[in-house]
Amino acid sequence: MRRSRLTLTLALGLLVVLAGCLGPLQTTPSATDRSTDGTTLSTTGTGSVDAEADLAVVSVAVVATAQSADDARGQVASDVERMRTALREANIPDDAVTTSSFAVYPEYDYSDGERTERGYRAVHSFRIETDPARAGEVVDVAVGNGASEVQGVSFTLSDETRAELRAQAIERAVTAARADADAMAGAAGLSITSIETMSTSGGFAPVERFDVAESAAGGDARTTFEPGPVSVSVTVQVTYRAA
Repeated sequence: MRRSRLTLTLALGLLVVLAGCLGPLQTTPSATDRSTDGTTLSTTGTGSVDAEADLAVVSVAVVATAQSADDARGQVASDVERMRTALREANIPDDAVTTSSFAVYPEYDYSDGERTERGYRAVHSFRIETDPARAGEVVDVAVGNGASEVQGVSFTLSDETRAELRAQAIERAVTAARADADAMAGAAGLSITSIETMSTSGGFAPVERFDVAESAAGGDARTTFEPGPVSVSVTVQVTYRAA
């Protein structure tokens, strides 16, 4: 009987201890469990900067046709040397004249439903970089000394100038995006608190334009160019957080 009472007492004590351990469970939320207050706003801003071109790129080609591939190639090689010599004498440095393409291929005459080989054509194309003020002179020197084609003239920006203007355009684009975000947040009774994401895209557009004018000294015509401004435009996409 005494042992039964002792057993009952121990059992009751154990139940009391377990009841204390199984009381109301309390937890502390982790950082990942806490919800972040705020609303996201996405805006797009565009910035643009105009500048005068500081680099002209003249694309010319020396072309020759002959009965054999080697004769066509040889004639082009001779004319190329004559053109490059004339450019050197005009103080156009060798590193400003680079090959953009070279090809020798057969030409065919299609008549009466038949294909007849009529010779070979060789084409050596060049990219000539110069100051915009000298672009017309470069065209005249090249064409007057072996170049058969002027494939294009573009007025653009040097890498250094382009990077500088792009930075200015980005600054303007970000300012425009923030102004829109502030207006949106204000209309909703919120304030911008931080930037969630930001990305950018855009570039610049080279200008191609020229005309021919009479030389002031004599009756020979010379090529002159009137380049327009080069525009550097950047678009930014920004997502803000507001509360």
